[in-house]
Amino acid sequence: MSDSPVRRMLHPKYHGIILLTLLLVVGEWRYGILGGYSRLLTTLAACTGTEFVFSWLVRGKGANIRSAYMSGLSMALLTKPLPGLLWPFAFGGFLAIASKYVITYKNRHIWNPTNLAICLLLLLAPDTVAVLSQQWGNEFATNAVIWAVGLLIALRAGVLHITITYVICFILFAALRVGIFGGTLLPEIAPVTGPMYQLFVFLMVTDPRTIVPRKWPQIWVTVIIAVVEALIRVAGDHSVPYLTPLYAGPPLFALTIVGPIAMFLYLRKLKPREPAVPAVAVAAATA
Repeated sequence: MSDSPVRRMLHPKYHGIILLTLLLVVGEWRYGILGGYSRLLTTLAACTGTEFVFSWLVRGKGANIRSAYMSGLSMALLTKPLPGLLWPFAFGGFLAIASKYVITYKNRHIWNPTNLAICLLLLLAPDTVAVLSQQWGNEFATNAVIWAVGLLIALRAGVLHITITYVICFILFAALRVGIFGGTLLPEIAPVTGPMYQLFVFLMVTDPRTIVPRKWPQIWVTVIIAVVEALIRVAGDHSVPYLTPLYAGPPLFALTIVGPIAMFLYLRKLKPREPAVPAVAVAAATA
């Protein structure tokens, strides 16, 4: 009974897969956001293949492909190149997984792999690659299901405070921008109902392998990420030159900028034998 398939699927290590699968199924069924299953297959092949190769080269053993599988689902969901192009999915999948092995500090990767890969694609090919910006619309049932599952997963994984902090900050900063620069509040907060933000708040900003440990440091880092995102949005609204590449994905770039700095500063002060993340988080991510 304790090892039943249902109980195994309820283990935290499967939560991300469940949520990503739900986002893909609902998104493709209702809105066709995937853009063809060839994109999904290409990304999954690139991610899992790169994971196997780098694991053998660096560790001398096979790899657990669950993380690569999740990266592939995320890349396929968020990456939106021009019609007919598959190379962004293959190259993005390679970048995401390779970054875990190549860009490290104290034997740990400090960037969320999928987030970093998408940002690199946006910087390297801004005229070819975009990020998913579609929203679920005003369908209450769709949003209710996604948020209910996402919040439950965040609660069980012990990162609900991160998700809630980010959502509250997003709404507050949206209201502040409207109060200062004018406009309507609803369109400013509407993006949070879309699959990109849902994936971001439930899986990316809460990634147990690339967040600092302990509740209050996590909350403060999340607030800083939300502040940087809000500043990017303000800069975009006023067409500040030099920052144009960041406007394609404000939350993704905010996490790419702030997250690694916070993790680097934490690891730098870490004692040699002190675990980098709580045992619960490691088990959820790697078990």
